[in-house]
Amino acid sequence: MTPGNNGASTPEDDDPFGYLYADGQANGAQPPSGGYGYPGSVNRVRTVGQRQYGQQGQQAAPGPYGQVPQQQAGYGQPNAHYAAPETLPGGAQPPRQQQSRGAGGGKGRRGPNTKGLLIGAVAVVAAVVVGIAVTVLGDKGDDKADGQTGATTPPASQSASPSSSPTSSVAPNGDLPKIDAKALLLGGGATTASDVKGAQADGGVYVGNFNHVGASVTWTVNGIPEDGKYSVYIGYGVPGKDGTATLTINGAPSAQPVKLKNWANAPEGDYEKGWTKTYNYVQLNKGTNTIKVSCEQGDQCDANLDQMWLVKGWVKS
Repeated sequence: MTPGNNGASTPEDDDPFGYLYADGQANGAQPPSGGYGYPGSVNRVRTVGQRQYGQQGQQAAPGPYGQVPQQQAGYGQPNAHYAAPETLPGGAQPPRQQQSRGAGGGKGRRGPNTKGLLIGAVAVVAAVVVGIAVTVLGDKGDDKADGQTGATTPPASQSASPSSSPTSSVAPNGDLPKIDAKALLLGGGATTASDVKGAQADGGVYVGNFNHVGASVTWTVNGIPEDGKYSVYIGYGVPGKDGTATLTINGAPSAQPVKLKNWANAPEGDYEKGWTKTYNYVQLNKGTNTIKVSCEQGDQCDANLDQMWLVKGWVKS
């Protein structure tokens, strides 16, 4: 074969690189315009977007020498080989959502721990109910305690005129009641006076004119905390000689008289130096009791009375 373009008997005899030689160029050989190397080379440069998609396993046949085959569809254009899912056998299938897996699967996101939230809510409600129950029980306990306190610690002793029914109660500090002469209920001609000095009652007032049958003083005492033994004390003054009186508890006369002895060793006729005290053992009931000291037949009642008070138990002082 001579240089030039005389044609080739077979495709193998056609030298594609003839343009590289001087005799080939003289015979009009031209380099290929569509790319480098052999026609249809895999290194052929293509414009972006001209490559065909959707044709797996197929390669377009090369066009004329040095030309790129025409593409079926450009980038972003409908492809004739594309088929919509609806046209496939069985129709379109909805996308499958990935199932959440719990802690056991170890894959996917864990859903909210609704069981833990429920347990927490129940615990909060239970705590609130317990707090309300404790508060209600505490209020009831306080009410009960107030009721018991009202029974054992009523208001302080009240003074009353001799014509009214005197009462007294336990003092706020828990001591048993005490009463002055002017607050006692007087009967049988007994009167109050303050001529004789030395009486321990408020204002020096005492009960006089007691030295005749029927004279009496009555004390209605409230707030006795419980049934039991008590000692009733009486403050009095005698004119240097002994005397007696009758003690009545809740309407029942005592077998033991009130001994109004001259414990102060006052001279005869001296009431001012004869102030002293005495006591009797009694049984009282819980709550209210009536204590009466009177001058009865056979008593020697020449005495002035100024105070009365109680002590729990049978004591001597």
